[in-house]
Amino acid sequence: MSRPKNDTFLRALLKEPTEYTPLWLMRQAGRYLPEYCETRKRAGDFLKLCKSPALACEVTLQPLARYDLDAAILFSDILTVPDAMGLGLYFAEGEGPRFERPLREEWAINNLSAPDSYEHLGYVMDAVGEIRRALDNSVPLIGFSGSPYTLACYMVEGQGSSDFRHIKGMLYNRPDLLHRILSVTADAVTSYLNAQIDSGAQAVMIFDTWGGSLSHAAYREFSLAYMQRIVAGLQKEKDGQRIPCIVFTKNGGLWLEQIAAIGCDAVGLDWTVDIGEARRRVGDQVALQGNLDPNVLFAAPEIVAAEARKVLDSFGPGNTGHVFNLGHGISQFTPPESVTALVEAVHGHSRLLRK
Repeated sequence: MSRPKNDTFLRALLKEPTEYTPLWLMRQAGRYLPEYCETRKRAGDFLKLCKSPALACEVTLQPLARYDLDAAILFSDILTVPDAMGLGLYFAEGEGPRFERPLREEWAINNLSAPDSYEHLGYVMDAVGEIRRALDNSVPLIGFSGSPYTLACYMVEGQGSSDFRHIKGMLYNRPDLLHRILSVTADAVTSYLNAQIDSGAQAVMIFDTWGGSLSHAAYREFSLAYMQRIVAGLQKEKDGQRIPCIVFTKNGGLWLEQIAAIGCDAVGLDWTVDIGEARRRVGDQVALQGNLDPNVLFAAPEIVAAEARKVLDSFGPGNTGHVFNLGHGISQFTPPESVTALVEAVHGHSRLLRK
């Protein structure tokens, strides 16, 4: 299997020289695109959209038809893994994801087991295969999962949370129970990402959305250690090609050196970190991904372009090791034309910086 025709994203992750800085967006297939909203309506609801390989493929490709992006990311949801563990995922209208059976009881936690990725999450693997065929080797496909701690937040709280009192109560009162959840979930995520790689994903990303809500010591013990275990268990090559891995902890700027040391190829940055400073801190150990504030996209196109140039200038000279992205997922209220301005600015200015 050869690399994609446009392999700039993969080369940047592996710190190989690139002609320009590649760009993709977290949540690039989403509600800011009218065509996505139409497909979602046709699907009936969000979960049906995730569980239909044909529709997941359709929405994965929509942003690539509209913008000159350098990678596609599988359309799915981080909560497919706990759903496959039998926790009863559903989406309440206007309220986000909920679980019918959150993990609060010791017996339920002891009974938890990692699902078979092909048997219980086969629809995701089918979507990966379908997307790869549809992309026809034009750009790489990114697979992904939530981190064990982030998934555990939903599994224990039963829904999104502002204070995480249930999971943090367990963390301090019964760390053994939380470690049991995280251990099973780390096994599940490792097997899930490896199945995505076997099905055709050419890079993988671990989203640690809630790791940054932990204390310094708790982050290392309850989030980072389990991501390190996953990274160690990932398939590093497929068909003679390296499969890079990106780790992203939102609000993880305090721990960049520690994240860079777990064996991943790239560290994702949110917008609270200066990317030039991050580069100085981690050196050449890893590539960096990020890190424009998603709310910049509500500004006028010329301001979007100016802010994108600031990120590129801050990263500094050299033509290796930077994948441009937002510091978190794109907002559903983003004007689609703002993304056009962003893509043009990143590709254009990064080419100038290499002259």
